[in-house]
Amino acid sequence: MKYDVLVVGAGHAGVEAAMAAARSGCRTAMLTLDRTSVGRMSCNPAIGGLAKGHLVREIDALGGQMGRAIDAAGVQYRMLNTGKGPAVWGPRAQADRELYNRVMLRTVEDQEGLDVVEGEAEEILRGADGRVAGLRLSSGDELRAGAVILATGTFLGGKLFVGPRTTAGGRRGEPAATRLTHSLEACGLRVGRLKTGTPPRILARNLDRSALERQPGDAEPRPFSHFPVARQNRPQLECWVTRTTPRTHEIVRENLHRSPLYAGEIEGTGPRYCPSLEDKVVRFPDAEGHVIFLEPEGWETEEIYVNGISMSLPEEVQADVLRSIPGIREDTVPFRAGYAVEYDFVDPTQLRPWLETRDVPGLFLCGQINGTTGYEEAAAQGLAAGANAALRLGGRDPWVLGRDEAYIGVLLDDLVTKGTDEPYRMFTSRAEYRLHLRQDNADERMLPHAVRLGLLSPEDRSHLERGVSRVQELESRLDDQRVEGSRVTELLARPGASLEEYRDRLPYLAEYTREEREKVEIRRKYRGYLQREEARIARHRDLERVGIPDGFNFAAIRGISSEGREKLGRIRPATIGQASRISGVSPADVSVLLVSIRRRAG
Repeated sequence: MKYDVLVVGAGHAGVEAAMAAARSGCRTAMLTLDRTSVGRMSCNPAIGGLAKGHLVREIDALGGQMGRAIDAAGVQYRMLNTGKGPAVWGPRAQADRELYNRVMLRTVEDQEGLDVVEGEAEEILRGADGRVAGLRLSSGDELRAGAVILATGTFLGGKLFVGPRTTAGGRRGEPAATRLTHSLEACGLRVGRLKTGTPPRILARNLDRSALERQPGDAEPRPFSHFPVARQNRPQLECWVTRTTPRTHEIVRENLHRSPLYAGEIEGTGPRYCPSLEDKVVRFPDAEGHVIFLEPEGWETEEIYVNGISMSLPEEVQADVLRSIPGIREDTVPFRAGYAVEYDFVDPTQLRPWLETRDVPGLFLCGQINGTTGYEEAAAQGLAAGANAALRLGGRDPWVLGRDEAYIGVLLDDLVTKGTDEPYRMFTSRAEYRLHLRQDNADERMLPHAVRLGLLSPEDRSHLERGVSRVQELESRLDDQRVEGSRVTELLARPGASLEEYRDRLPYLAEYTREEREKVEIRRKYRGYLQREEARIARHRDLERVGIPDGFNFAAIRGISSEGREKLGRIRPATIGQASRISGVSPADVSVLLVSIRRRAG
């Protein structure tokens, strides 16, 4: 069978990659071990959060599926960090896990030019010129394609741990992909091991709500998608908050020897910013308690996700841990036990900025295979990989977002420039231009890219353009509007000022949505800060425009430190700007490199 693009994996990265490639006109196949698992939430039943919500809004404005799916399946919406500045506000929504899965599966099945194929990829096929030529499956069948995108999640060499029990698998109840790693290594790619985990689930009947703190959703839910989505006409579900206790920590300490993490059975490094309960107890011995969020998994299920106590202790110990937590009844047993999962990943510094491997043309990697953690980081990479695979097959220049343009740009640049030796998670602190990269203006920032890539339908493009235009229109009207002798937009710069206080005097404000009014408020309230940030962006953009030719011999440049030459030769940056962000490459090294590039250019 011959395709243009083959995508291995049907998780969040795989779905966005396959959809982007198919919408770009490529005949695409998505290979999965189980077609019903398309878009399945392996861990927490939620989308978004701090910085992650920014990624979802950008993905959506580029025609991606994640924002639409969570709006169709959301059970509770909250805007996080509203007590701080708008640059770090983060939309988050709880999902009906099964409904989200069904929405994603239906979306994929309805996409023209996209086939879902069940099977396990065993070997990457290459032509005589070294380019990707397709895949050989474990069945012996071959699928041919001009581009292959690997979005294998935790399935690549996946191994599950619950106490002393170890099984091969990518997640509970699903097999691992065990043979593809050898093919990656045969291609010359460096492969390592990482670890993540998931907490136990319990049932709603196990809760004593009188001992829990309520966590309702926002009174006015804010959707993720910029486009109209048919949402469930149901009340939002409540979440609850509790904490671990000294007794919880005592149980964990007494059983550390039974945890595969501390028994030396797990080699891979776990996520620093989402540690297991065992790690929390060991690393923070003086803490009296750690916060736990009890999150419902949907309208039609009693299942509760116990967010904050990921663990791989034996199941009976997990039961003791649960019973020690206020608000969880003393007869509780895990409905599903938590577990750790260890899997293979590829050092992402071997990739070009558009996620194509440097040494195997036509082979793209996205998602957890690049060392990231989280649905949102995976989906962002998937969209970039799918769009770029289509561009490269069409002989067009690749698409690379800058760090000043999107959180997606920050994510990809961090991976290919700095690499990672632990699961990478996006934070607002990673974005140096975060006041410019707000979640509210993702549509305006991504619109030119969406138009260039052609990933939006004519209707969606028109909808996005109309939304951007309406905000500009309102801003212009307010610039011309005076109240008590001052422009309204100048009055908005005052602390605590809001357009709401002018509703009676400016009746045309009712013509605009809350989101449109809020965008104008933010733009005017922070205008001076935004102008300073834009000046910084302009200064640094010059370095990003100076390209470094493929195959450039860094070792031949005299005056660069030995560490600088080694790092430059290994990562092979595409621009001077990228070179300047490599750890171990000094400003002096960058200056010498810049002079050498300019001399060579003549």
